[in-house]
Amino acid sequence: MTGARLRLLATLALAIGLVVLALARADLSADIADFLPQGGNEDTRFMLDQVRQGPAASLLLFGIEGAPPAALAAISRDFAARLGASGQFRFVQNGDNLAGGAEQEFLFRHRYLLSPATRPEAFTEAALHADFVALRDILASSAAPLASAFGLADPTGAAPALLALWAGPSRVRTIDGVWFAPERDRALLIARTRASGVDLAGQRRAAHAVAAAFQASARGQARLLQGGPAVFALAAEHAIRGDAETISVLSGLLVIAILAAWLKNPLALAAVLIPVLFATAAALALTTLVFGRVHALTFGFGMTMLGVSLDYPVLWIGHRRPGEAAAATSGRIGRTLAVTVAGAAAGLAGMGFSAFPGLAELGLFAASGLVAAALATRLILAPLVVAVAIAPTERPAPWLARWEGLRRYRAWTLVPIALAGFSLLAAPPPLTRDLRALSPVAQEAGDLDGALRAELGAPEVAVLAWVEGPRAEAVLAREEALLPRLDGLIARGSLADVNLAARLLPSVATERARQRAIPPPSLLAERVARAADGLGFRADAFKPFLDDAATAREEPPLTLAAITPPLLAARLAPLLFAYGGRWFGVIAPSGLADPAAFRAAFADAPDVHILDVPAAMTALVATYTGQAWRWLGLGAGGALAALIVGLGGVRMVPRVLAPLCGAVIVTVALLGWFGEALSLFHIVALPLMVGIGLDYALFFARRQPSDDERARTLRTLLLCHVMTLSTFGLLLFCRTPLLHGIGLTVAIGVIAAMIFSFFLAGWPPLRSASEYRRRSPAPGR
Repeated sequence: MTGARLRLLATLALAIGLVVLALARADLSADIADFLPQGGNEDTRFMLDQVRQGPAASLLLFGIEGAPPAALAAISRDFAARLGASGQFRFVQNGDNLAGGAEQEFLFRHRYLLSPATRPEAFTEAALHADFVALRDILASSAAPLASAFGLADPTGAAPALLALWAGPSRVRTIDGVWFAPERDRALLIARTRASGVDLAGQRRAAHAVAAAFQASARGQARLLQGGPAVFALAAEHAIRGDAETISVLSGLLVIAILAAWLKNPLALAAVLIPVLFATAAALALTTLVFGRVHALTFGFGMTMLGVSLDYPVLWIGHRRPGEAAAATSGRIGRTLAVTVAGAAAGLAGMGFSAFPGLAELGLFAASGLVAAALATRLILAPLVVAVAIAPTERPAPWLARWEGLRRYRAWTLVPIALAGFSLLAAPPPLTRDLRALSPVAQEAGDLDGALRAELGAPEVAVLAWVEGPRAEAVLAREEALLPRLDGLIARGSLADVNLAARLLPSVATERARQRAIPPPSLLAERVARAADGLGFRADAFKPFLDDAATAREEPPLTLAAITPPLLAARLAPLLFAYGGRWFGVIAPSGLADPAAFRAAFADAPDVHILDVPAAMTALVATYTGQAWRWLGLGAGGALAALIVGLGGVRMVPRVLAPLCGAVIVTVALLGWFGEALSLFHIVALPLMVGIGLDYALFFARRQPSDDERARTLRTLLLCHVMTLSTFGLLLFCRTPLLHGIGLTVAIGVIAAMIFSFFLAGWPPLRSASEYRRRSPAPGR
């Protein structure tokens, strides 16, 4: 093996090593939240952050169906026990633990401080007498055991009122002590993972525990249904990582197969891959340096850039004549190649300045990769190619005249462009501003989550409010001041119910007021004795009531830290929490019939924030879509400037831009005809498509004074086109909307750009070499 070949293979090995090193140092993230924007204002950022990593983000909702109710109840109990024993969950609940266990004991013990039924009028002699009469009647019924256990200790009914609050608006029914959906045979469970919503590794461990627990518990045809933010996060990560890995492998294999079939030379194949590998390593390293990580979407998209960055070495080798020096090849195609790179990079650079983190990352990766591939082609590949003497064999091209002759029909290409233009004017494709449309999670999963939430009574929040304060106590006090307004909305039917911490955990001031509502022990004992006189109760029947009331008068008020039972703590966690050194109390309405009335109720309330979640998401996407259009315009301006400078004036610019403009018009029109609602990612794919099409337009428009040169151009551009179409075509099969949208846009666009560039950028059929020279730009352009 010659020294030149050894140098080429050593350079290839070095490039591979740099890619491996860059991958090892890159922190590949598959969390969709890392790719999405953080919000345009403080309220939206707060809401998005809570959705991603707040207490509710670790919540899991389960349904079990496909068996008779008794079997489902048994499966549910076994499943819940196995989940609890796995160590991956803070709590698992599948039945009304508020009627028994640690939660019931805690609430019953502290009922007088926590219950809204603790009022002075409840302890009057008349009220007590009425309560005792009702209790006597219950003791004579089938409910006597329950009344004997709880009624004598709580004749005022403080505990039932408190339990109703903590149970919330759930419509579940109970079969064999297990929750069931109200209208179907579906056992219900709710759990909260120990791992936070952003700890995807912890969420995967929890998911494995769920799968193992259900496999061990399931019987017959029973099946498990799952919902909750953690399920969505893992589903999105699985789809994104799967797409990225599949595209990375298939793109590489497909490109190598195409090149091997076309080049038929292992050394040429190795040489072509060198600039691409250097470019991949450079793009990975720069993206990691700027963003601290590389998202899997970026990497998956970047691997499809193989089909683009390979254009440069393919064009270089494809245009090199046997025995030609690097300087001579550069003299013929160097300026055209440089203008191509500058225009494409300028068009993509606009994405790099986007406030949308994912788009900025994509733009930086793509632009830096293209520039690095071009530099590696000229500085590293060119000397190696000359040393190893790699050049395509001179072959006759009898087909060239037929192909060139097709350009006499160039006027007909204006027909599809005109039709597409009229179509866009008459019925422009709709724009989607729904952030959920960018998620790879299937709509069916969202529908199931909504159904489980409705059955369990978890609010599906469209309008959200929250109270802010320096301490938890301040937040609770401010929420209590809002309770009359909320009760008024419920009374008027504006909403069905509302979840807020102050209903469950009163402020210290309210608890002390309830303590004062309880009469002193001696006075209460006198009232109890008179109220019970003649009703047939034993003399000491209400001693538990008197003892508990006396204890409640003296016990210290409960604070958030005192709510230790897991289910109760989990119930409060999403409603009252610290964030950024401040405390927040969420007000989550359910059954909201009049959002305007809900917002108006808090218009003059201090430290209350109202957020219409769907509207905020729509506005967020609209903002970034508008930015994308602006950056697209700026990128187009930069590309135009690069063209004018590179082409030495404006004379050739219309010839180059005409096919690209036509391709953009046809692409957008076809997307609409295919029923695609244009998203942000269709828009940002347009400069990428234009950057690819710029190769075709510039090389077809350059001076090609011989049949051999024109044949080289056609062959190499066709190879570039096949590689680009193949790699971006793979994106059509991705589950991730971003990759699918980019793939569809680029696939349509590059086909249109190739056809229009051949007809509109290429010169008409030649009648004589002297005529061609008169209308051609200078050599090398």
